[in-house]
Amino acid sequence: MNKLPSREVVETLRKQYPAGTRVELVKMNDPYSKLKPGDRGTVSFVDDTGTIFCSWDNGSRLGAVYGEDVLKKL
Repeated sequence: MNKLPSREVVETLRKQYPAGTRVELVKMNDPYSKLKPGDRGTVSFVDDTGTIFCSWDNGSRLGAVYGEDVLKKL
């Protein structure tokens, strides 16, 4: 099981991915997700565990988990 990120890491993520930032999914480590690499969305918020929640263009609201999933800023 992964360790939770430090408060400093979470604050850095919040600065790097403020609400409204457009992102593209590079990789998601979730076999049940319908999201695929190349899907795009808009950041809603970053929670206290470093998960970046997005409103994906395909209608999904799934969050990208810190240390597991990879996003690219557009």
